[in-house]
This record gives sequence, C-alpha cells and structure tokens, in this order.
Amino acid sequence: MRGRPRRGNRRARRIERMIEEAVVDAYTRSEQESGFLVALEQHVECPFPARVIGEDVVVDGFELDSDDPCVMAICSRNRKQYKVSATSIEWKGRPPRGALWVEAYREWLRSAG
Repeated sequence: MRGRPRRGNRRARRIERMIEEAVVDAYTRSEQESGFLVALEQHVECPFPARVIGEDVVVDGFELDSDDPCVMAICSRNRKQYKVSATSIEWKGRPPRGALWVEAYREWLRSAG
C-alpha cells in the first residue's frame, strides 16, 4: 500500500515541472536563461525585502546580464540600485509570492552545470 508522498518529494516534483515549463522549446543555454527570466517576471511578486551578502535590500525585479546571459536580481539599498545574481538573494522574513521560481532557477543551474 502506498502512503502519501512526502512533502519534500512533492516539492522536488513541482520544481522539476517548473524547470520544464521555463525551458520548454529553449535549446541553448541563453534561451533557457531567457525562459527563466520570463517565468520570474511573471510569477515572482516584486518588490520584496531580501538579503544579499548579509545586507538588507529590496528586490525590484529581474533582468538578464548582457555580458554573460544569466538572471540578475535588480536590488535597491540606500537609494542606489545594484544587480546581483538571482541565486544570491536570501529571503528576509516570509518569501514573496512565486519565490519557488527562484528555487527552481537555482536547481536548474545546479543541474545544468
């Protein structure tokens, strides 16, 4: 008799489905990064408070780095704007709506090597 799927397994399967959705019909790494950018823009509610290297910031949105196509988080702190890798943001308090998309991006990067 099968029991209920463990919560971690459900979360892993959900992240796997999100990755598939983000990179569908994307063949190059650049196209896949663009797919994740679209997903993050559509699903993650910005702005939201976060931490980057231990500092409090507000994440205002996401964009692709023009030099090396990767998703960057556009952050503001003390009236200045900074761009950091989307993987370097940490939740400050409750994660924003759609935060699991950032986790899916992190997982995709780990598996894409």
